[in-house]
Amino acid sequence: MSETARQSIKSRVKENLSLNNLYRAILKELDEVEEQLHRLCQSPNKLISEISGYLFQNSGKRIRPALLLLCSKLLGYKGKEDIFMSALVETIHAASLIHDDIIDNSNMRRGRESIHSRWGPNITVLLGDYLYINALGHSLQSEHRQITEILTRISAKMIEGELNEYCWSGNLELAEEDYLDIINKKTASLFSAACQIGGLLGNASQREQDYLVDYGTSLGMSFQIIDDLLDFTGEEETLGKPTFSDLSEGRITLPLIFTMNHDGSSNQKRLSELLRDDHLSRNSKDEILEIIKSNGALDYAYKKAEEFSSRSKEIISQFPESIHREALTLMPEFILTRKK
Repeated sequence: MSETARQSIKSRVKENLSLNNLYRAILKELDEVEEQLHRLCQSPNKLISEISGYLFQNSGKRIRPALLLLCSKLLGYKGKEDIFMSALVETIHAASLIHDDIIDNSNMRRGRESIHSRWGPNITVLLGDYLYINALGHSLQSEHRQITEILTRISAKMIEGELNEYCWSGNLELAEEDYLDIINKKTASLFSAACQIGGLLGNASQREQDYLVDYGTSLGMSFQIIDDLLDFTGEEETLGKPTFSDLSEGRITLPLIFTMNHDGSSNQKRLSELLRDDHLSRNSKDEILEIIKSNGALDYAYKKAEEFSSRSKEIISQFPESIHREALTLMPEFILTRKK
């Protein structure tokens, strides 16, 4: 996509695609999801209530609950179980972020002190475990037994992705195929689960479920690639965390993989030298950014995200027109142009 076309999309998004506008068909339901999350935070254990309350105080984008709600309504669902299941999906997402911050020793999350930094790793890892298990236990209340199977399988898949990423930490020999497998497991799998569960609640056919799984997976892949790009190009105040956090934590993402496979040996060697330093200076960060800008790595990664987004839009077009399909069609553009 040309820079002119990209700026055109960004302009359209800025005017018409705020989250409130994107979620306009489900704003009431999202408010109910927040209420449900706060109910799930309540526990006789004061520490669980305190930390959980802090965790869900900052609502974030709530993309996964929104996907579940939109997909259920896309299929004509009229009940309230989609609200409860959306809260469970968001709980699993929160648990994964808690564990992620412990592994990466991250001190900031969404512009605030991370759970790990505030309460310490011992308490935090137990809370993450609690949230996972509690969400899976609550899912047993559904008459759709397949939902528990989906959430159990996806939770294991997300943890596997985390382990795979840890094994490759700091290793510049990571192949693009392995990177895509990691982000599929860590991120895209929960997107696909949210969409599939929404479809199940709406009595989707197997073909419709397959479409929704594919839609969610493609959307999640695009989301994570953009997230990785923002680590290089975003603004710290907007991101709520320092830029180059991924590099500092040893996470190898697509721009680096492209550089190590397609750039000249001198730049590859220099990049390897710079990344040996655990504490990157501002000058080192600027030099790394200049290298990956000059060889087209950022453009390559963005184009890959566009490909996944285009696929998700193509898939969702298989469903009848509705306000919910419109939101699901616009979601890929929002993801491509987001700044945090």
